[in-house]
Amino acid sequence: MKIYFASSRLSLKDPESWVAGIAEAGFDGWEVSMDGWFHSVADIPRKFPGIRKVLRDTGLESSVHLPFSGLNLSSLNADVWSATVSQLASCIKSASEIADTITLHPGYLEPNGREATSAAWNNHREALARLGDVAECAGVCVALENMPNLEDFYCRDPYELEGFVDAVSGISMTFDVGHANTNGNLDAFCKMILPRAAHLHIHDNYGKYDEHLPLGKGSIDWKKVMPKIRAEYHGKIMVVEGRNPAEGRVSLDLIREWF
Repeated sequence: MKIYFASSRLSLKDPESWVAGIAEAGFDGWEVSMDGWFHSVADIPRKFPGIRKVLRDTGLESSVHLPFSGLNLSSLNADVWSATVSQLASCIKSASEIADTITLHPGYLEPNGREATSAAWNNHREALARLGDVAECAGVCVALENMPNLEDFYCRDPYELEGFVDAVSGISMTFDVGHANTNGNLDAFCKMILPRAAHLHIHDNYGKYDEHLPLGKGSIDWKKVMPKIRAEYHGKIMVVEGRNPAEGRVSLDLIREWF
């Protein structure tokens, strides 16, 4: 299995200043966060050559995390919903140039969505169906991620994540271990989602906040979780999410004890 690193804290900085540290720490790849890097789709042609150069210079492989700020797959505002689908579709096509595994955040209930939950749900499903078509045409895996304990976000529950993905062609699942821990349902996610997940995010916390701590520095029982991952996860990549590559190395050392 390949082990990649992703850092949301550093995602706004130029890659030349820190991405080399990923390779130096011993990781196989970099999960590129398009959120922050790309404030609009128009940024992609300008910034992608730099990302490709960094990947060549470091020898790192890559996966991609699609943008999410200002976007909502379940919005009942038709203009926002259309812009969300359009921007994410464009990002999937661009991301396919450097990666074949792409993570997607779910939508959330806006104030009017709380009053029309069925409509919001249907918008979310329709958005996923359209993005699934784009993913299949681009020949990539787009995987919907479970969310941390944030009010109004979808996919904090394994049944809900499974419900959105089932029967939607072209969309798979990213299982985020740390996110599940903040919702108190890590065991349920391991049982239901881990064997079906196409992609895996891994980090630690104390069960309340999405802290992105190194493995072993929070409350997750890795002696219980790691054997499950080794036995039941069938994806080809595990992504350590951390605050910087040095802390990521702490997680990598623990992972190497199992893989």
